[in-house]
Amino acid sequence: MNESSPPPSANQVLRRFRIVFNTVKTHFQQVEKKAGVGGAQLWALSVIYAQPGIGVNDLAKSMDIHQTTASNLAKSLVTLELVQASKDGPDRRTVQLYLLPAGQRVLKKAPGPFSGVLPQALSQLDAATLERLDHDLGLLLAQLKIDERAAQTPLAQM
Repeated sequence: MNESSPPPSANQVLRRFRIVFNTVKTHFQQVEKKAGVGGAQLWALSVIYAQPGIGVNDLAKSMDIHQTTASNLAKSLVTLELVQASKDGPDRRTVQLYLLPAGQRVLKKAPGPFSGVLPQALSQLDAATLERLDHDLGLLLAQLKIDERAAQTPLAQM
């Protein structure tokens, strides 16, 4: 914004949020249509592909989601026969996840980015922009009186 232009109105900012939300929603609809799995499932598949033998806790960390959510994602992928869960590692109490050939086929036909368009776009921004966004979104969240637990729910599951 330069000094001669008026500050944006709340409606203008709201329109930008709508564009962001609709872009995210459209991406996840395309993922489901082309790949046959939800966006969070696709992201989990891509993480498991990149890190064969990953455990559920590390999957949760990689996706920045709650461990229970990651566990449920893993169970659904095992049920769909896209992922194999094994307890063959050094600690037989923990499960290691491996992509099955059917999971690889899903990844091949799915539109990217696998993590979703918003995480991908955010990763492209410089540190100063991310810092401003984080600060300003913090101010907005304070006005909304949000439930902090929502922060660990994948966008694809909203």
